[in-house]
Amino acid sequence: MRDQVREKIAGEICLSEEPGKTIRKWREQFSISQQDLSKHLGVSPSVISDYEAGRRKSPGITTVRKLVDAFIGIDERSGGNVLKQYSLAGKADSIISIKEFSAEILVPELVDAIEGENLTPAISLDKHIHGYTVIDSVRAITTLSSFDYLKIYGWSSQRALIFTGVRFGRSPMIAIRAHPLKPALVVYQKPEHVDELAIRLAELEGIPLIKTTLAVSDLVENLQTLG
Repeated sequence: MRDQVREKIAGEICLSEEPGKTIRKWREQFSISQQDLSKHLGVSPSVISDYEAGRRKSPGITTVRKLVDAFIGIDERSGGNVLKQYSLAGKADSIISIKEFSAEILVPELVDAIEGENLTPAISLDKHIHGYTVIDSVRAITTLSSFDYLKIYGWSSQRALIFTGVRFGRSPMIAIRAHPLKPALVVYQKPEHVDELAIRLAELEGIPLIKTTLAVSDLVENLQTLG
């Protein structure tokens, strides 16, 4: 479990377009201050601050490994509570399908594959994604724990979260806005009606919101041909 989490975090930082922000996100996930992290690493707090603010050149893989090992090491010294939450074993009951692409793809490729309609045209689709997760939204609302919520992101948050059984789309976007992990793309499968609040929340987060009318079986079949 430790190695899985270690590789997940390191991979996300290395693949991120803004590694400094991703470092800060994971530091905050582990509830570690810049001072405690710098002390553990034997560097000045300004070094951590500069990385997170993008004032210092993006860290190489060696530095990323040290940062990730520090996150996990500090957590283990206090009982490993955060590490336990990030266990990647098993699949949440609400997950219909999940895949990591062997090679990243551009968002428009996925949108075309699912015959999607862009509900947030002001947000650029010019970004890469590394996978997708198809989620039963009704099951997610009724059964998804905070522990299971982490599983929907697989090995990278740079993915499409695709929600089935959506009525108005408010709940998925509220959940995404409330959690520090953010997907690259959100898709609603056959929503009854997409509430303006859902669109507004997507715009505030800078996350493209797509609608598809494909049946779940056809949606999953088309997605499996990607990446």
